[in-house]
Amino acid sequence: MMKLTTLEEHIIHAQNKFPGATGDLSQLLRDIALAAKIISREVNKAGITNILGLDGASNVHGESVKKLDLFANEQLQSALGRSNITCMVISEENEGVVRLSDESGKYIVYMDPLDGSSNIDISATIGSIFSIYIRPESKEPLREVDALQPGTKQVAAGYVLYGSSTVMAYTTGMGVQLFTLDPSIGEFILSEEDVRIPETGNIYSTDEGSYIYWDEALKKYVKYCQAFDTETNRPYKARYIGCMAADVHRTLLEGGIFMYPDSSKYPNGKLRLMYECNPLSYIIEQAGGVSTNGSSRIMEIQPKEIHECTPIYIGSKKNVEKLEEFFLA
Repeated sequence: MMKLTTLEEHIIHAQNKFPGATGDLSQLLRDIALAAKIISREVNKAGITNILGLDGASNVHGESVKKLDLFANEQLQSALGRSNITCMVISEENEGVVRLSDESGKYIVYMDPLDGSSNIDISATIGSIFSIYIRPESKEPLREVDALQPGTKQVAAGYVLYGSSTVMAYTTGMGVQLFTLDPSIGEFILSEEDVRIPETGNIYSTDEGSYIYWDEALKKYVKYCQAFDTETNRPYKARYIGCMAADVHRTLLEGGIFMYPDSSKYPNGKLRLMYECNPLSYIIEQAGGVSTNGSSRIMEIQPKEIHECTPIYIGSKKNVEKLEEFFLA
């Protein structure tokens, strides 16, 4: 019989490789996994429990908030506050930082509790994204500026997808691990270890409905993707789910490129640097891919505010390099 490895076992095994490890980061990952199981359960019976639809409120970005958004936000914050190792949480659903009751915790967590909210009511894939930083050493009281760290300072990041199955991916800087939730035993089981993204792929993913607002260089690149050329396996296939975590997950496994550009409509892009772009960039880079805003590596951007937006082009190394040729032309 094939030996199954649970998320718990995998985390402990990784922790044991470092004799001085305190186990705090391991506990934090387990807390997030527990919240993900609860969210997955509610997603799977959302229509029955009347948790679909709008809440009536708007979040800090002016977007309509769904009931399930609030539920996921509450579950993740509750899980992170349970073990007193997280001092501060920054969520897409909260205007400012959330200081947990025990501010002595050493970790700062960014999260998008439910990515792809527009997919909720049609039963399409949605996800949760998280990014973990260490609180800077300081004698000063906890401040919002402590959370403004570049993505290179992440100690862990990951996402959970709620689709045909519930999948969790995470990295602590030692490769990307994939787990699938087995609902019969309530455990995340290791499904793929040390995932590597293909060096090139024939899929491009973007919201082409916004084509009219794009820069000319990006328009030319998309036309390149659509042109016929047997040597480069073009035309490429267009795929777009409307949930960044899901689109990047497909890109991770099958190769290609995901793009959410700046435009005349959104001059700074629309996706959030700290709890969407940085964590997914960490995942892709750990798998051998590339992530850029068109001129700079995403994870080297020094954030100026917690809800900052950025354009992003992320995926297989050769696909992103080809896109950059169009920007430099």
